[in-house]
Amino acid sequence: MMSPTSVGNLISCICLAMAIATVAQPVLDTAGRALQPGVDYYIKPAITDNGGRFTLINRNNSCPFFVGQENVSGPAGLPVTFAPFAAGATVVRESRDQMITFSASTTCVSSTAWKVGETDRVTQRRLIVAGAPASEGLPIRSYFMINRVEPERAGVYSLRWCPTEVCPTCRFSNCGPIGALVENGKRLLALDGSVLPVVFERRA
Repeated sequence: MMSPTSVGNLISCICLAMAIATVAQPVLDTAGRALQPGVDYYIKPAITDNGGRFTLINRNNSCPFFVGQENVSGPAGLPVTFAPFAAGATVVRESRDQMITFSASTTCVSSTAWKVGETDRVTQRRLIVAGAPASEGLPIRSYFMINRVEPERAGVYSLRWCPTEVCPTCRFSNCGPIGALVENGKRLLALDGSVLPVVFERRA
């Protein structure tokens, strides 16, 4: 039989989980519709003159490819799909962990799921790599969350790495938003810098 204290703790955990599920609002696309798992979306900057749609970048003419942006705004870019960590999720929600994968393939013959890479020796930032191996089991470096940039402004978001839903007992001291890094004329995405506000456009 559970003690009164244990029962109280269990009820508190259940109430907290319900509160989080209730508060987490759906992420909206540019047409005001909730993002759906498994559906193709383009990610692009919310501010003009800040690069184009997200795409795969061959950084050093070798594998792996990196997550980056087209240099200019336009119709190019590659779509992505979202896979929420929460089982049975029918929409993509704010501040919840998601895997993000390009709907594309590369010559590296590897996954195009996003993953936080190691700290780069030159830039001292963690680049976002395309190619999270399935052998990692529960790869916490492959889960990202989407946060609204301004609480009162729907439709504009930032991407962030801090997989607290995947690992609620973990204490991350190196969480951070995803921003742009221009290197040799290529726009790469990386942590440990400024925020890049984005919007989501459903593929026609």
